[in-house]
This record gives sequence, structure tokens and C-alpha cells, in this order.
Amino acid sequence: MHSHPVYQHQDLPLPTHPRVWADIHTTHLIHNYNALRACNPTATPVGVVKADAYGHGISFVVPALLSAGCRHFAVATPEEALALRGLLCDHLPMEDTTILVLGYTHPNDVVAMVHYRITVTCLSLEHAKALSVQACAGGVKLMCHVGIDTGMNRIGLVAQDAESCAIAARDVMAIMDMAGLRVTGMFTHFSTADDDFLDVAQPASYTRVQLERYMQVYRQLCEAGKRPKFCHVCNSVASVRWTDLWDVPPLDGVRFGISLYGYGETSPKNISLAPVMKLITKVVHLHVCPPSGKVGYGGEYAPDTPRTIATLPVGYADGFERGFKGGYVTIHTKAGDVKAPLVGRICMDQCMVDVTDLPVALGDEVTLFGCQREELELLCQRAGTIPYEPLCLISGRVPRFSADEEAVGDGEKTF
Repeated sequence: MHSHPVYQHQDLPLPTHPRVWADIHTTHLIHNYNALRACNPTATPVGVVKADAYGHGISFVVPALLSAGCRHFAVATPEEALALRGLLCDHLPMEDTTILVLGYTHPNDVVAMVHYRITVTCLSLEHAKALSVQACAGGVKLMCHVGIDTGMNRIGLVAQDAESCAIAARDVMAIMDMAGLRVTGMFTHFSTADDDFLDVAQPASYTRVQLERYMQVYRQLCEAGKRPKFCHVCNSVASVRWTDLWDVPPLDGVRFGISLYGYGETSPKNISLAPVMKLITKVVHLHVCPPSGKVGYGGEYAPDTPRTIATLPVGYADGFERGFKGGYVTIHTKAGDVKAPLVGRICMDQCMVDVTDLPVALGDEVTLFGCQREELELLCQRAGTIPYEPLCLISGRVPRFSADEEAVGDGEKTF
């Protein structure tokens, strides 16, 4: 099983050997899913598969999650929701799975969302009114969750003090009474759950402040007999670090995002997460850079002794970021695995590593990241980013392969 680059014309042949590819380990995905479930045994898991499953490919990720028992999914956009629904329908009847759009849905898309049983998010009272108008015009009933802004200040009904919490509760009830809408859930998103762990015992930590704001809205809805059916607040990090939260009655579901793919915090449960994606290329060129030679654009790497330089056919157009320069990659040589530093600036389509005194040969495979989670985390530290970004930025010209299927032919990666 493989995914073709998005720009490939159907009538033209594909290269027989990709220059760079991503192995997708669905066995690792299922392991991560089960580990997260064990931390949250009473909550319904929601698999977050936005951005093409964080760059891993929904065609690999979603069937694996289905096989593990996941039936609830979340995406960012209506376009993603429709693509996901098409894939899910290959496996189960439409009524057996749910899809939630966490971001903005244009009111003009209401009828399509209803037709494909997709739940949308109400971002505000005004947004809900616009959705209601279109649902009534189309003679349909739209399922929706109401977003509550407890402090992320991104989307949702503002609920950040006693007064705004009371207004938010009133507005949720108004949305529940709008024609054409069926409110099936309510959620918020923690903005500092990863940073707050050291203050987990402190009631004033921002995550607990956000939870209490959400609870103020929730309690007022309960008092009015208007409790939404499916309430959720925990993302990946909160589901592991704040395991006491899901014991609170309104927390029916938990959203598993980055942790599904092998990254994110694991304390205090100390669960083992395995990277799902391994990004791989090969050494395609070897040469000796002479003394005082300069490597790459800008000549930033200018050794004063001869250095053996290996060229790798991968660059930032593939999603391997410029900020990774100076980091290390793993080269799988006949003598064993060796680490080599990236030198010079990473180019659009190529990058260079210093392999002086290492037993590197042309054709040796190179793991850019994914053998261990620390590999990508260390690269991200250099680039001042987080694993979410490079995973999502692995471009469409990089084919994805199922790492859990038998090798093709002589073991080479072929299309």
C-alpha cells in the first residue's frame, strides 16, 4: 500500500525508486491509541486526523484506528471531513461513525454536512444563527457542537469570568433552541496544559482556571435541563497529564491528537509512545570538500581540513526544514548505524552531511527522523519548533508507504 505524490499525472509512469519516502507504522499507531485509552478508560476516544492525519495520510491512519475500535473522529475543515467520510464509507455504514469539524464551516456548506452526517462547530452566536438560516432554507437539521472560549481566545463563545460564563450559558441554550440545529456536544480547548503540569496541585493553574470556566457554563446548562450529550475538554497532553479531569461528569470524550502519532508528553503515566512516521532517504553522492572549501548556499560550513560530504536528495520542499541544519541523521551502513551532522544550509531539494571517517557508501539508507521520538524532538529544538509542524509539512511529493506490509521484491521501496 502506498500513497502517490499529489502532482503525479495518472497516465504517466512513476519513478521506480523514490529519492525520499515516509514509512508509516500503523502498528505503532495502534499501540499509541491503546496506551492513551488505558489512561482514559471511561472516556470515549476521538481520533484527531486533521491535516491528513498530521501528515501521515488518512488512508493509512483511519483504517488502523477503525481496527482498534475508534469510531469518533475530528478534523479541522469541511473539506477534510468530506474526504474522511468517503474513506470511512469504504469500511462502515455512515451511521456507525461520527466526524466533528473543529474549525469554521461556511453556512453555505450546511446541506452537504447534513447529507454526509458531519457535525460542525458553532464558533459564536452569530455563526450559529447563520448556520440555522441555511439549515432551515435547506429543510435539514444540522448536528453541531458549541465551542466555549475559556481562555484560548481563538474560537467559541467567550466564557472567561462570571458574567461572560452566564452569557455563554444563555447563548448555548439559545443555540439549542434554534430551528435547523441539533446541538450534540460542547467543548473547549486548553491552551497551557503542557506547561501547567508542574503546577498540577495548584488550583490557580491556567488549565484548572479554564476547566472551572467551562464548568460554570456546564452547571448552568444542567440546572436548566439543557446538558449537551457529548462534552469534551481534554486534548492529548491533558488526557495524559491531567488524568483526574476525565472523572468530572461532563467530560464524556477525550481528543487524541499528536500523541497518536508518537509525540507529546507522557508524564505522569510514563506511557510509551512510538513514532508512527519514519522519514527515509539515501546517500546519492559522496565527495571530498577540499580545505577552505565551502558547503552549500552562503558557504556557512567552511572546514579548514578535507571533509567527506554526503549529499541527500531531500530538502525543505519535501518538508525537511531549513532550521534543522546542524542536527543529526542516522545512516544505516554495512558496518552498523552511525550518526552524521547536517552541514551547510538545507536546500530546497537536497542537503549535505559530514561523513568524514564514517563507513558510508553510495546507496546507504538514511533515517532523517523516526527511529526514536528523540530524533525529531532534537531537530525541532534546533529549529525552534515542535513535532506538529514538520510532520504536517512533509509535502505531497513524498510518497507514504505502509511499513507493516511485506517488502516488495528485493526489499527496495518501489511504487
